[in-house]
Amino acid sequence: MPQVESEVLTPPSVPIHDTETQAEIRRAVREFAATEILPHASRWDEEESFPGETVRKLGELGFLGPIFPEKYGGAGFDYAEYAVLVEELARADASVAITVAAHVSLAANHIYEQGTEEQRARYLVPLATGEALGAWSLTEPGAGSDAGGTRTTAVRDGDEWILNGSKTFTTNGSQADIAVCMASSDPDLKTRGISAFIVERGTPGFRTGRKEKKLGHRASDTSEMVFEDCRVPDANRLGPVGTGFKGAMKVLDGGRISIAALSLGIARAALECAVDYATERRQFDRPISDFQGVRFPLADSKLEIEAAHLLIQRAAVLKDSGAATTSESAMAKLHASETAVRVTNRAVQVLGGYGYIRDYPAERYLRDAKLMTIGEGTSEIQRLLIARPLLGRIGS
Repeated sequence: MPQVESEVLTPPSVPIHDTETQAEIRRAVREFAATEILPHASRWDEEESFPGETVRKLGELGFLGPIFPEKYGGAGFDYAEYAVLVEELARADASVAITVAAHVSLAANHIYEQGTEEQRARYLVPLATGEALGAWSLTEPGAGSDAGGTRTTAVRDGDEWILNGSKTFTTNGSQADIAVCMASSDPDLKTRGISAFIVERGTPGFRTGRKEKKLGHRASDTSEMVFEDCRVPDANRLGPVGTGFKGAMKVLDGGRISIAALSLGIARAALECAVDYATERRQFDRPISDFQGVRFPLADSKLEIEAAHLLIQRAAVLKDSGAATTSESAMAKLHASETAVRVTNRAVQVLGGYGYIRDYPAERYLRDAKLMTIGEGTSEIQRLLIARPLLGRIGS
């Protein structure tokens, strides 16, 4: 029989309810969202306009560097507290939440996890304080789930690297001041030949390509990033040569917790919308909330949301303890993202015809939820990550 890898089955102190600090963060974000996000979310979605001023204000509040130590300009949140931040932003607008999550969990965190002290001082500090916005480039037109199939190249030339290639589906791609890019410095070594580089906006040979027009998250910026004989100093290389892919996978373990939290926020907003409508809408001289055909899907949604919350907290607590969380992050992301799709679909159904029109936010929640089952690893990839330790990595 295959040997099953040992794992922590019961993480320490997984909270069922918010801690005092988490409750304070939740209140602060809700207060901010009530005035700065919720009144504008539908318009941003309709116009596909990037909420740059709102993102700047989030930086002023310390919400663009939450998980980093204060010496780097961060707020010193743990990952469980950060998950609450992302959840509440997504409850107001998923586009704002994914802008923050890509900036924090991916771009800035890669520099924090893999960077030197000099790199942290030069790049992490402005990212954490909100003076700069970050993007993280891994996916390519021919390398999605097969992230190791990177075709963007990095050729050493003295104290510089010459980057050539393109990245697609990059969140914050046309808005970012600082990007972290994965490129193959030795294609023969496959994943062990991929290195990571910090590229500043304005670097010759680095430009933004096409901006994508999307089903959901329409106020977030998703763009191509193009490198044409782009010269990057070796001082901007993150980690040893050939460790970029390994570093990226570690970063994604944390990023998937934030995507799970984002999914949870969308689901909570959709359930609240459905409950409000069901208690106010009357048919047959009764509120439709009196009917089992409405109550049952609401109950199912509540059940799945609470289960997602516990999986997210478990993964976050494990990450904060320093444990590897590949499987736990995948379980949280898989369950929360697919929950978001089911819950938003039920919400539209509860609202009936009104759920299908833009006068109500239910249809936006449904459109936003679908990306969660695709970005930062599809549901199918998450199932592979969960199955591998069960099967002793057979077939991995």
